[in-house]
Amino acid sequence: MKNSFSQSPSFPFESWFDFYIKNYKKITFVITIFLLGVIVLLGWTSANKIRELVIDEFNNQQLVLARHAASQVENSLNILKRELSLLSFSPAVQYYEKVQMGRRIGIVFPSIKEEGALEIRFVENKNKNTHVTDNNGFRTEKPSQIDINYLEWAGWKENNGKIKMSEITLETYGSKQKLIMKMALPVWQVSVDEAHPMATNEFSGVLLFDIDATKLVEKVTAGLKSGKTGYAWVIDDKGIFLYHIENEFIGKSAFEARKEKKPTISFSRINEIQKEMILTGKEGTSWYISGWHRGQEGEIKKLIAYAPIPLNKDNGYKHWSVALVAPISEVEDTIRGIQIRQVLLEGIGIIVTLCAGFLIVGILLRWSSTIKKEVDEKTRELKKSEYQCRSLIEHAGDIIYTLDKNGNILSMNSYGYQFLKKEPGDILTHSILEFFPSESAELQMKEVKDVFEKNVSDQVTCNIFLDENEYWLSINFSGLLDDTGNVYRVLGIARDITERKKIEQQMVHTEKLASVGTLAAGVAHEINNPLTIILGFTDLLLEKTPQDSNVYELLKTIEKQGLNAKRIVENLLGFARFTEHKEVDVDVNKNMEAVLTVVGNNLSINKITVNKDLSESLPIIKGDSGELQQVFFNMITNAISVMKGGGALTVMTRAIDEGQKVEIRISDTGTGIPKEFRLKIFDPFFTTKKVGEGTGLGLSISYGIISKHGGTITFETKTKEETGTSGTTFIIMLPAAK
Repeated sequence: MKNSFSQSPSFPFESWFDFYIKNYKKITFVITIFLLGVIVLLGWTSANKIRELVIDEFNNQQLVLARHAASQVENSLNILKRELSLLSFSPAVQYYEKVQMGRRIGIVFPSIKEEGALEIRFVENKNKNTHVTDNNGFRTEKPSQIDINYLEWAGWKENNGKIKMSEITLETYGSKQKLIMKMALPVWQVSVDEAHPMATNEFSGVLLFDIDATKLVEKVTAGLKSGKTGYAWVIDDKGIFLYHIENEFIGKSAFEARKEKKPTISFSRINEIQKEMILTGKEGTSWYISGWHRGQEGEIKKLIAYAPIPLNKDNGYKHWSVALVAPISEVEDTIRGIQIRQVLLEGIGIIVTLCAGFLIVGILLRWSSTIKKEVDEKTRELKKSEYQCRSLIEHAGDIIYTLDKNGNILSMNSYGYQFLKKEPGDILTHSILEFFPSESAELQMKEVKDVFEKNVSDQVTCNIFLDENEYWLSINFSGLLDDTGNVYRVLGIARDITERKKIEQQMVHTEKLASVGTLAAGVAHEINNPLTIILGFTDLLLEKTPQDSNVYELLKTIEKQGLNAKRIVENLLGFARFTEHKEVDVDVNKNMEAVLTVVGNNLSINKITVNKDLSESLPIIKGDSGELQQVFFNMITNAISVMKGGGALTVMTRAIDEGQKVEIRISDTGTGIPKEFRLKIFDPFFTTKKVGEGTGLGLSISYGIISKHGGTITFETKTKEETGTSGTTFIIMLPAAK
């Protein structure tokens, strides 16, 4: 009889297990080889990926430094252009006033000497003489052929107002060979002074700055360092080294200098980069083979980042370029530790796999976890290195930020947050329209659009209001390129030039006051003589005319209007005449109290309250009490006139700069000064009052008095249209007595 229970079929797992038991050596060997292959492949791929990321990040950091250096050199060139333009407007230069011209040029020379200027030359058209100012002082000499060539160029009317920048030439200056660049600007007689009250508009000559190009770029690039041993060099658009850490390279062709030093090495790659990219004004990153680095000889692979320095667009788009280079070994040192750990881990994995093949999967997972931790650790180290490399940017004295195509702020350095007095959350992803006035924001948006569309770099000057104070910024815009060479965001580097702007405005006001003062003295003198005769004869006729007659009333009217004219003439003479300046100890608080007492009744009538904050420990100053009281009286009288129907007058004094200066603030709650009048309020005869209520000389006279005391007078103002509230504060700074 057969068994009723047939044999059950075996499960697939049991069959596979049996097969494994029989062939476990072969299976374990195959699996081990496969897993080892996977481990080696993953390790090799991971190491290469990390190496590429580290190299790309290092080169990008070099590119940011190169752009910043290029922007600083461009700013130095703009300073030289501005000083050249300001000097060309000096009447002493335009009309060949030799003594005054020497003094005026002598004032400018020290400030541009720091930017690499070697000498200032003025070639006059009339006598064909050249006036030179350098380290040896001011002198006059016969013009060179180069001077004559520039004089002929400047004489063409179509070149009026254009600044010409020459090619770099190697010249002997003193006992040394220097790379010289000339900056030229035509001079026309368009200004006025005491000797020339009317401009002739004739061609006067040409101003020349001789500039040491190496010194100009060296002050920016000499201290520039990439990594531990990286350095910077600069070449012009002809391929000539303007600066290099190897001094013998300066003045030589970049295509020839390297070959002369190491003829056994091929420099074809760097020559191609220079020819195709650098000399065409492009920016980017790459690598090349060099024959040395800071004393180390042999073939060395270097990383390079380069950025253009735009020069004069009027003469065709010319440029220099700054490049940062560093040996790739610095980057490889960073990832060598990772590679060593990977090799060790792979070896451990092989040993463990050979000893216990059945645990290969668990070991693989554990190894993968360890690798991930190592990558995370090295990522943190890489971020730390990135932070250190970007510390230059974060601690720079400029606002550095990036924008997208719509003008939204994507990033900003620490100085930018401090300057704007805002947190990152209040700035990032916000539009620049929220922080700048409409005109300034529109100007920046136009530049951002041009950068995205044309990939050009440009510089603009615009204003911004912070805590009701106005600041001026000089902003350089350039594009950041992606892998395809397209601009994906705009880099903005803004420098605070508020103090420089104030100095320029003060210089303009000072020269304007000097010219108008001379004119006013002459006009007042000519009017005073016939006016005296008119009043004299009017007085004689009044004595002979009955008081109840119509003629007597007409004569009294003539006398009244004549006296008004006499008062205006006296104001003109007071503005133009240099009175004796008495240097005595002056208590500012007592003089302020005296003026407030005089105008007290006027303040009460106009329903104006007075808030006094006079410092008890205010230092004594040296000056003339009468003149200072005149200034305080003018300030307070103007404040009363703008507070129709009442208001508040605030007078404050305090010591600043550790007692070196005295600050006086006179504030009103009036209507404020409109934007269109703010640059004119210190001009003589400018007034917003009705006819007969003011001559427009009060602020001009006050400006002259404070300047004579060695101080400054500025103002802060706001209107209801700007901030919702209105008012003006005049700020007077005077030096304390030593």
